[in-house]
Amino acid sequence: MTTIDGRTTQPARPKRADARRNEQALLDAAATVFVTSGVEAPVRDIAAKAGVGMGTMYRHFPTRADLVVAVYRHQVEACAEAGPVLLANGGSTHAALGRWVDLFVDFLVTKHGLAAALQNDTVGFDALHAYFLDRLVPVCAQLLEAAAEAGEISSAIDAYALMRGIGSLCVGADNDPRYDARRLVELLIAGLLQPNRARPDTDDSEKEHLQCHDTVRDRARDV
Repeated sequence: MTTIDGRTTQPARPKRADARRNEQALLDAAATVFVTSGVEAPVRDIAAKAGVGMGTMYRHFPTRADLVVAVYRHQVEACAEAGPVLLANGGSTHAALGRWVDLFVDFLVTKHGLAAALQNDTVGFDALHAYFLDRLVPVCAQLLEAAAEAGEISSAIDAYALMRGIGSLCVGADNDPRYDARRLVELLIAGLLQPNRARPDTDDSEKEHLQCHDTVRDRARDV
């Protein structure tokens, strides 16, 4: 079996159903705790939220780096799978893009702690970063293409550039309580919307994006 960073390992034995449930519960709990408390959150808090003991935690994830990398990969897959689902749910493609970006911002909290967790393992970090790009850039491109085809946004928006911009807005957000990165990202996504795209079936989330877009446009005119 070849790992994501190219190393060869022995095939893992299939896990029992209860072990898979515990692992999934730990990943979900860790992802939630990392968003609110950062990747340095006490592992006891994660185990408690997952409803398992510390022994179970360490059997699945012997080190914090193991846990952070597992959550990273888990969230990459969740983001990748969410894109097509959001588009399939119907409604505004711009709103689907906004909801996907919300998930992406949650994921970035884990990504920003990944380098510290891996410390000097640059090979592992680079491999994970390549995996992240390979899985998520095409999903973001699919959402942008759908919104452009619907006439809701411009077709000149590059997926990698948008994700890079969102990532830059999120840098340092966990160190400054006065800085609301998520709000700025919402304004960015609202600004992609073409004027006069409100529709009768616009939901509350989309209305907020539209209001943000109008605010950005009005302020730009005043400058």
